[in-house]
Amino acid sequence: MPETNHAATDLVPLAQLFTEARTYSAWQPKPVSDDLLHRLYEMVKLGPTSANCCPMRLVFVKSADAKERLKPCLAPGNVEKAMSAPVTVIVAMDMEFYEKVGMLFPPVDTRPWYAGKPEAIEAAATLNTSLQAAYLFVAARALGLDCGPMGGFDKAKVDAEFLKGTTWRSLLLCNLGYGDRAKLHPRLPRLSYDEVCRTV
Repeated sequence: MPETNHAATDLVPLAQLFTEARTYSAWQPKPVSDDLLHRLYEMVKLGPTSANCCPMRLVFVKSADAKERLKPCLAPGNVEKAMSAPVTVIVAMDMEFYEKVGMLFPPVDTRPWYAGKPEAIEAAATLNTSLQAAYLFVAARALGLDCGPMGGFDKAKVDAEFLKGTTWRSLLLCNLGYGDRAKLHPRLPRLSYDEVCRTV
């Protein structure tokens, strides 16, 4: 897709977000600007999380040096996908996200919900970072980018290489850029409404 410059009030076609959007493994040799990544985050941060806890943290891996550091962390089938993508974002969760909830959710002191409670921290961080990752994919598509989410990587290696000395922990990776539609496979099936949905 071409890079677009949507204003906040633009109506993005549903085809761009869903019906024509695909998961990409091959990429056009077209860079993604830092300005576009800033705009992407400004959209993503507005998505709702539990009590506005906002645990997601992002590392945009762009430089050739950083890509080489990422390479040994990847499952073999994901190496070419990531190395050819303009950006690979490490979607991480801050395991001390609760230290910022006083600013993020002034109405209630939610810090006691989590502080010293590893299971509550893990559950909230995983759920809400996953939600924010989904917002990331949709926002990227709205800005004209294509996405290639990946789970095949060594989290311990990624954490040691890119997140050492922080309270962040990797959850998933997503390649960002301008996908090569010529190399797409046919869309895989999806479950029907009747298989998935109930009204009670």
